[in-house]
Amino acid sequence: MRIVRHLTRRGPVFIAGRLGLHASTVGRVLHRHRVPLLRKLDPVTGKIIRATRATAVRYEHDHPGSLLHVDVKKLGRIPDGGGWRADPTQTAAVHRTSHLKVGYDYVHTAIDDHSRVAYAEIHDDEKGATAAGFLERAVAFYAALGVKIERVISDNAFAYRHSAAFHAVIDAHGITQKFIRPHCPWTNGKVERLNRTLAIGWAYARPWTSNTDRAAALPAWLDHYNLDRAHLGIGGASPIDRINNGRGQYS
Repeated sequence: MRIVRHLTRRGPVFIAGRLGLHASTVGRVLHRHRVPLLRKLDPVTGKIIRATRATAVRYEHDHPGSLLHVDVKKLGRIPDGGGWRADPTQTAAVHRTSHLKVGYDYVHTAIDDHSRVAYAEIHDDEKGATAAGFLERAVAFYAALGVKIERVISDNAFAYRHSAAFHAVIDAHGITQKFIRPHCPWTNGKVERLNRTLAIGWAYARPWTSNTDRAAALPAWLDHYNLDRAHLGIGGASPIDRINNGRGQYS
């Protein structure tokens, strides 16, 4: 059980499904062996993070669309061939592609506070126009599920606070815009948690041989997250189950 946890860095629900046990049993065994909680671990290395912060007040809006969390996850692009991580016989210090300046992908993410249904796109930047286009398409995505976005919360990045293009999308849909307290990212915890899950389950799930391959795998991972993945924060249900009491149409 501890080996599965170490190799997958997944929670009790996932491990229980693999081993044919109850999640509560897995949780008790992990606790008995003092296995750290996932939120205390670095998503890439699996090492314990020395300092963590969490909001003192946990909340959940009472219906889909009441609040949408948005953020951007910055990822280093993968050189063709996969870089040194895809070649276990070499190290970063001696591998040619480890020194290439391949740039970054900016994964724009959104998650509905009540249902946890997520939406994400990969872009070349995090500018205001890009964030505005992402929000426009996110609103359309949730509308197709029968959900109207009423509020949007984000950090204080320039694209969210000062972009005229982003504010235009907010105003066009009659959305109320909210911001987290400065330097308190944990107050936007649901999308921060989504970003961490996305990093573990998709971005760093395996050594990718190219950036194109990793990008192509994102839609399938999102489908799994929304339709099949059990979410402990909503009682072990999948996010789509909370859209219209499970009657939402997802495509």
